[in-house]
Amino acid sequence: MKRFLYILLVLILSFTRAAAIDLDTTVDDEIRKNYNSDKLIDENLPALPKFLQQEQVKTVPDTTEIIKQKLTPATYRGKIKKGTKIPVVNDNKISDWLRKGSKVTFHTKSQIYAKGVTIPAGTKFYAEVEDSHQPQLSCNGGLVVLKVHSIVMNGSVTLIDGYITRADDKKIFLNNIKGKRTYWKTLWNKTGFGRNLFDRMLTLTAKLGKDGSTIILSPFPFCYGTVVLGLNTLTSPLFALFSKGGHVSIPAGSDFVIKLRDDVNFYY
Repeated sequence: MKRFLYILLVLILSFTRAAAIDLDTTVDDEIRKNYNSDKLIDENLPALPKFLQQEQVKTVPDTTEIIKQKLTPATYRGKIKKGTKIPVVNDNKISDWLRKGSKVTFHTKSQIYAKGVTIPAGTKFYAEVEDSHQPQLSCNGGLVVLKVHSIVMNGSVTLIDGYITRADDKKIFLNNIKGKRTYWKTLWNKTGFGRNLFDRMLTLTAKLGKDGSTIILSPFPFCYGTVVLGLNTLTSPLFALFSKGGHVSIPAGSDFVIKLRDDVNFYY
């Protein structure tokens, strides 16, 4: 059976090969002879629509001038020397409640003429709180320390190094805007009880001395008042150490003076 199937398969393959049809390749040869790659575009094709023609006409804009403007260095405008004092007004309330890093701004009320540079009215100065604390024990007042770090003039930001010499029209030392140290005031207030008692005992002594029957008692109120006043005076410094000083609180619109630590060169 296997031999029969093998013989039948051989006969079928032989018949199929003998019956193969020769393909006519003359058409392909004719196409190859007439093919010209330079004439693929037909000159008789219809014109493109107008919106496509406009798209083809568009060109890439020339950015050379834009780049040149960006790369052009700013022009040197002048210099303000170190030590120059600039009167300004604060835009924000300044108090010892401000934390380190808080931003504060100032502005000039009028035009200021410095050597080589004119600072217009309304010029902004920017500062940052370097240190602050609220009133402390021993009658120590609150504290705010400001660092003036930049100025904006003619739309250009210039870094500066400035500090405060006057705040709320009061002279400031070492750039420390401090609340009132109230030690002596507190000390005086703490002795108020002894002083008031002594005054009352002195009045009573005088009253007892006017009457002959009570004159013998008159020294006792005086001695009592004197002892209490003495003890109150001795202990008042100790009590004053546990008291706090005054707060720093300067409203917006107050007068300040900024002093420059270094020369400032302006470019814009």
